[in-house]
Amino acid sequence: MVIDGVIFDFHGTLVAGGDPDRWVTAALRHLAESGKTPPELAISELKSLSEHLDHIWQHAHTIDPNSDRDLSHARHHDVFTATVALHPGVDPALIEALYTVMPDQWIPFDDTLPVLRDLTTRGVKVVVLSNIGLDIRPHLTRTGILDLVDDVILSFEVGLVKPGPAIFAHALERLGVPGNRTLMVGDSPRDDVGGTTLGIRTLILPRTDGPLHGLGAVLRLMGAPDDATNNGARDGTHQGISLR
Repeated sequence: MVIDGVIFDFHGTLVAGGDPDRWVTAALRHLAESGKTPPELAISELKSLSEHLDHIWQHAHTIDPNSDRDLSHARHHDVFTATVALHPGVDPALIEALYTVMPDQWIPFDDTLPVLRDLTTRGVKVVVLSNIGLDIRPHLTRTGILDLVDDVILSFEVGLVKPGPAIFAHALERLGVPGNRTLMVGDSPRDDVGGTTLGIRTLILPRTDGPLHGLGAVLRLMGAPDDATNNGARDGTHQGISLR
């Protein structure tokens, strides 16, 4: 497979959403450090809220099926607030704190940086393409991802969302690589396959709960060894691979 450019989704592909228990704990700590009184939650309430947050963006799809939240920061904030509020009894101040500390919960998979470094060494152009309503560049800088990619395309900045082919066409233009020499890597069989009509081959790596996401599969598809990822794509930590 001749690949000159790779488009990576962000959330769920390069970074994990983080542990929902730690997310709630971080939000409660943020309230306390801000001089506000955190709500007292029973163990059962904490568990229930964590379970809700673990699938927050799947729940958001029921409120916002067309991903309008990813076209503006205000809409992103409002949909998040409404989605968390689907869980009964959540204090509004806690919802706001959850949104504030959310980016801190996104943790790169252990194979993210090694694979990006390998692609950079090989001269393969890389862009991050994300449906999102906030700027993730500070996170990409903090984690070292930004130094290993050529460009970052965010839906709210370009006014386009996946799976619409237009945002994939925009990504190809920014890459400077034709669709038939580009690989899209994502986790959503709904949002990340819109580039197939442009000839972009698409690799779907479903949700991974472990530290490795199987990104070494990208290197293997290019005929390259994936030793840099400690064979992460072969250790059974990912749940399956689909190439479209």
